[in-house]
Amino acid sequence: MNFRHRSREEPEINLIPFIDVLLVVLIFLMLSTTYSKFTELQITLPVANTDAQRNYPKEIIVAVGSDGRYAINKSPVEGRSVDALSLALANAAKGGKDMVVIISADASAAHQSVITVMEAARRSGLNQITFATQATPK
Repeated sequence: MNFRHRSREEPEINLIPFIDVLLVVLIFLMLSTTYSKFTELQITLPVANTDAQRNYPKEIIVAVGSDGRYAINKSPVEGRSVDALSLALANAAKGGKDMVVIISADASAAHQSVITVMEAARRSGLNQITFATQATPK
């Protein structure tokens, strides 16, 4: 029996195939990735044509002021919450649920004020909403 201690060779890790695989993956990722710049949004707003105005027999006109106050059919609404506006819209819509809500907002009114009118109309069961526009000067 041979009980001599054999000298073992240290195993080596060959890094060259590993580097080759990593370079192939890096090249693949570089070629397949798209680079986009999102620096700003380019928005072109539509211009309304007021020549063909429609006459709604059953309409509720909601005016939104620049300071966030509301008026329904030229009568001011107390409070600025959705609940107060929904109650006022429900009172104005006693003619039925097929009435059209026309939102006439000031140009400097907050976006949230218009969304509040839309939410109040939804809660009141008024599904037909339109926006009043003004003709652009020619």
